[in-house]
Amino acid sequence: MQFAKSTFIRPGSNATYGTVAVALSFFVFAYSSLFGQVSILAYYGLWFPLVLIGYRSTLGNYQKQLWLFAFGVFACLSIFWSAAPSVTARAAIQYMTHIICALIAMRTIDIRTLTRGAIAGTGIVLLYSILFGYYAYDPLDSTYSFVGAFDSKNQLGFYASLGIYFAFAAVFILGERRIWMVGGGIAGLLSAYCLLASQSATSVLTTGLIVALAIGMRGILFLSPRQRKRLFVVLAITGLAVIVAGVNFGGVDLVLGAFGKDSTLTGRTYLWQQGIEAAAQHPLFGVGYQGYWVQGFSEPERLWDEFYIASRTGFHFHNTFIETTVETGLIGVSLLVAILLTGLVGHLKRFLTDIRNDESYVLVGIATLLLTRAFVEIDILNPYQIGSFLFYYTAGKLTMKTRAPKPVPLAPEDRMEFVPSMNWESRISR
Repeated sequence: MQFAKSTFIRPGSNATYGTVAVALSFFVFAYSSLFGQVSILAYYGLWFPLVLIGYRSTLGNYQKQLWLFAFGVFACLSIFWSAAPSVTARAAIQYMTHIICALIAMRTIDIRTLTRGAIAGTGIVLLYSILFGYYAYDPLDSTYSFVGAFDSKNQLGFYASLGIYFAFAAVFILGERRIWMVGGGIAGLLSAYCLLASQSATSVLTTGLIVALAIGMRGILFLSPRQRKRLFVVLAITGLAVIVAGVNFGGVDLVLGAFGKDSTLTGRTYLWQQGIEAAAQHPLFGVGYQGYWVQGFSEPERLWDEFYIASRTGFHFHNTFIETTVETGLIGVSLLVAILLTGLVGHLKRFLTDIRNDESYVLVGIATLLLTRAFVEIDILNPYQIGSFLFYYTAGKLTMKTRAPKPVPLAPEDRMEFVPSMNWESRISR
């Protein structure tokens, strides 16, 4: 039996395969630590073979995508000055191959297929966590919280945030109906339950932010592109003023208190201080990609002990910018931030300029979610993570030309004829 190439690599025509591939990728990203190397090989098997089917369609013009590899290449170069060269070499190669897979997905998966796959993927991931998850005790704030099948409530909360947002986007942005409307509702309910059970303040706040942003952007669509830009400038200035006022008048403490948190953010401020001190020792190039949290090194061993991390793995500074600076220095963090901001600003510009651009509409929310979480998590820095996959998918879409929606022809009774029809005959009155 032969299948057309479009079944696998043409955006829109490959909806079935694309939905399955995205959903399985979500599952691998969530539980690769449980299922090991087999799951990673399965992830590669979903995307790399597409190059053999049609390399021009899947790879595209890489000259336009070189900026997307800037941080990955620098991470590979950090092998030469890394404090743990073998660790850096392995992690950097994994990160580069992960970037390539994300860009293959970017070239072959349209926004509707991504959204459907995300709904299915988050639904499966969260259902698995509900069935096989557990509650964990946090010695820092002396509370129990549901972590699912993850090691951290924040990771469970992140998937719950994505589930809620993609369910919202499917129905209210892309206009899904019937089976995907029902699927989005189910995934949204599972996500809401896991979000509340995880008690992750970060995930709750960021989820509320991006959903509110998406609702506000819906109202902007009724304006012309010029009016949108003016309104956006006004709202941006107003929002910045509100944030500054909130910080100066104790609004941050009020919000944290509502979630049972103190001003130290459960020890995060101390971690940030330690990270800044570590970054100051190697400010330009860092200690090498993933070359800090290595067993046997005195400083990470001390922090693992202070934060009760018995496994001595899977810990970080809870800030993407600090973590990146420690590992790759100011050069590395500049490259990563440039990609992050380019993705957000680029899609925001497309949304404000185009009459209707659902792709950028959805991806602005994803970019905003990744940016806000970057201040307290490291979703985009590691390979085989859903955050870094969506990060490069979002930024990569800017390298592809947008297509204006085709005008829908009017029905004959609604169309005004400006020229005679083909069977028109002149008549002379007598």
